[in-house]
Amino acid sequence: MHSTPARAARLRAGLGHAEKLFLDRVWWPAFHDFTHLYPEYELHDYNDSLRYIDFAYLNPHFRLAIEIDGVGTHWQQISTAEFADHCRRQNHLIIDEWRVIRFAYSDVRNFERNCQQTLQQLIGRLTVLPHGSLDALSVIDREIMRLPVALRHAIVTADVMAHVNLSRNTARSHLKRLVQAEWLAPHSGALRVRSYKVQPRRINIHP
Repeated sequence: MHSTPARAARLRAGLGHAEKLFLDRVWWPAFHDFTHLYPEYELHDYNDSLRYIDFAYLNPHFRLAIEIDGVGTHWQQISTAEFADHCRRQNHLIIDEWRVIRFAYSDVRNFERNCQQTLQQLIGRLTVLPHGSLDALSVIDREIMRLPVALRHAIVTADVMAHVNLSRNTARSHLKRLVQAEWLAPHSGALRVRSYKVQPRRINIHP
């Protein structure tokens, strides 16, 4: 993407502690890929002033603004006018068809798995599945199908157990049924499947 001198200067200065922690503890463990993720994303707001999003995830089908909020001096001393401007900024992002998600710094630091699951679920729900509708599947099976889409790599039984809160045997039963229905396909394992991927005819994971 094109960068103005102002954004280039911000990038040269380096990411802050909270943003680096987010990449290390949340984004990378959740996706193992930084494709489409842009730090210090620059845009013009409703006043035609330059604004910066901590991270922008620019999927071909949607735009996601990710903000990391800390309870620091800025928030403790923010004025009424500044707070109102902050609310207007977020409202206009939504009007411009951005999805906005915010994480508290304390959650990024102390509850990283919760943050990972929140992003995986959101991105999985927003990702377009062009070949076949998920409406015919049960709620649990829909969530299982969204998991490899969000992760963008093959999944194992343990992933499903953690994501949908199932026992190992129940998770395996759902995975086997999705393979039989040609929603999933074996990814590794000969006599016994160890990992699963989305059936290629169902979705293009990397559009």
